Amino acid sequence: MEDQDDDFSTTTVSAGQLRAVVERIERLEEEKKEVSEQIKEVYAEAKGNGFDAATLRKIVVLRKKKPEERSEQEAMLELYMNALGMLPG
Repeated sequence: MEDQDDDFSTTTVSAGQLRAVVERIERLEEEKKEVSEQIKEVYAEAKGNGFDAATLRKIVVLRKKKPEERSEQEAMLELYMNALGMLPG
């Protein structure tokens, strides 16, 4: 069995590189937080203009998918809803 000290001694960590990576991640997390707040503001603005925010969120998700993925998902949703008696007729 290998000695754990041997594993540690063969690994070299550059403090400068590590600090740069951590700081970059921190900056990106802050940017992500700012963008998230901006998105919330847009949804609130849309709601103020009479749009339904939940429906808009679904539309955004759907637009990210390929048409065939969307069709498959819609077919599965219809199948499940039918099985649960949630569709008219």
